[in-house]
Amino acid sequence: MPELPEVEALRVFLDDHLVGKEIARVLPLAISVLKTYDPPLSALEGTTVTSVARHGKFLDIEAGGLHLCTHLARAGWLRWKDSFPAAPPRPGKGPLALRLITVDGDGFDLTEMGTRKRLSVHLVHDPADVPGIARLGPDPLADAFDRDAFAALLAGERRQIKGALRDQSLIAGIGNAYSDEILHVAKMSPFKRTADLDEDDVTRLYTALRSTLQDAVTRSSGVEAGKLKAEKKTGMRVHGRTGEACPVCGDTILEVSFSDSSLQYCPTCQTGGKPLADRRLSKFLK
Repeated sequence: MPELPEVEALRVFLDDHLVGKEIARVLPLAISVLKTYDPPLSALEGTTVTSVARHGKFLDIEAGGLHLCTHLARAGWLRWKDSFPAAPPRPGKGPLALRLITVDGDGFDLTEMGTRKRLSVHLVHDPADVPGIARLGPDPLADAFDRDAFAALLAGERRQIKGALRDQSLIAGIGNAYSDEILHVAKMSPFKRTADLDEDDVTRLYTALRSTLQDAVTRSSGVEAGKLKAEKKTGMRVHGRTGEACPVCGDTILEVSFSDSSLQYCPTCQTGGKPLADRRLSKFLK
């Protein structure tokens, strides 16, 4: 799933390639992708892209006073193309979900693999009209998001820290992968309770959060859209690396599996050498 660093890199890429161009056509190719119908996508035709913003994991393309807001979900991606075939693609065929073409002939496809279609596109007058954007917490890379702001968010929480980091209404943009990475850098169990964090824990976790995300954004900077997924994977220390050696201590990276996801961690670095029970309803190590 694209998370804050990859979506930020896509934002920068589109800012370089799309801003200032006139939109010729926007073609919805999957029924499930479009979540709004007024205004219609045709309202974008003939407008000029004025900016590209990011709200958590959402991309926001502004043109003609309208906002095309996209959430790529778990299996979605944006693919830039310098040209397109003359004949439009057939709706419902393959992974194509939406195509945007500029008058210059270039543009992008939104694609989504798999059978669970969660990629979403909203065309609105105000990004706040998108429910997923309206409920977002603060951006963790914003200047105002300092250690005290982070501590204040956690103060009212009573849950496992992994879940808190992934809660978009608490902090925007962090998902399964980067929460694993942040907790590894912080040397903290994913199932430690927020209520059990002392002042030093909060400081260590905040520092790990900022450095992990900033480093990932830096690594992704300048990488073309089609190569961002590979860049994300190569930068991971523990996420997606079950059975490999921890780059810090050399211990074997372990996994906890759930019905629709999994997490990875280093027992030496994060849980005092004790493995977490790998079943959903276990009493996890705190």
